[in-house]
Amino acid sequence: MTEVQEIEFQDDDSIRQAMSLIDRGLGDISERQLVSTSEVADLLLDVRTVLARLDPEVSAN
Repeated sequence: MTEVQEIEFQDDDSIRQAMSLIDRGLGDISERQLVSTSEVADLLLDVRTVLARLDPEVSAN
């Protein structure tokens, strides 16, 4: 069984930025049937960069 952990977010601005990136990315690809892996990778890296600001230990990896 998967354990659910509570996460306390201290930087709401980073979360909003990540959500904005996701929304923009989904909007850009929603009309298309094919999306290149590089476009998906770019979007995921952008989101990871924003979220990494929440945890300095993650940023180092």
